[in-house]
Amino acid sequence: MKPFIPTNGEIIDGRHHYPVRVYFEDTDMTGIVYHANYLHYMERARTEMLRLSGVIHTEMMGARAGYYAVHSMNITWFRPARLDDELTVVSRVTKVRAAATCLIHDVMRGAELLCSGAVTAAFLDMDGRPRRQARDWHERFTLLMQQAATP
Repeated sequence: MKPFIPTNGEIIDGRHHYPVRVYFEDTDMTGIVYHANYLHYMERARTEMLRLSGVIHTEMMGARAGYYAVHSMNITWFRPARLDDELTVVSRVTKVRAAATCLIHDVMRGAELLCSGAVTAAFLDMDGRPRRQARDWHERFTLLMQQAATP
C-alpha cells in the first residue's frame, strides 16, 4: 500500500511537492495531456504552496489586503504526460521583490522532467494596482528561496 499523500502537498527543503494524477478530462484525443492543462497543475501547486506558507487567498481578499495575479509566464514542454500518470509539480521560489514573487514549477513524472514554467506573480491591491507584499510574506518567501538554493 502506498503512503498517504495530502492533497495540498508538502514543502521539503524549500520546495513544494504537489501530487497530480492525469485524468481522462486532462487529455486530448490521443491520450496525452492537453498543453494548457499544465497551467492548471501549476496554479493548483502555487496556491497550495502559498497556503502551506500561511498566505491564503480568501483571507487576503476578505481582509482587502490584495491578491496575487500572474504577471508573466514562460513554459517549456519536454515530454508528454499521459492518462493515469502520477505526476508531481515541484515548485520553488527563485526571486522575491517588493511587489512580486518569481517561481519555477517543474512538472515531473518520477525523475523525468515533463514541463517547466517560470512564473512571476505580482501582488495587487483590490483595485488592481501593484502593492508591496506583507513583510512576513516577503520573509517567508525569502526563506523558502534560500532553503531551495541550499544543495
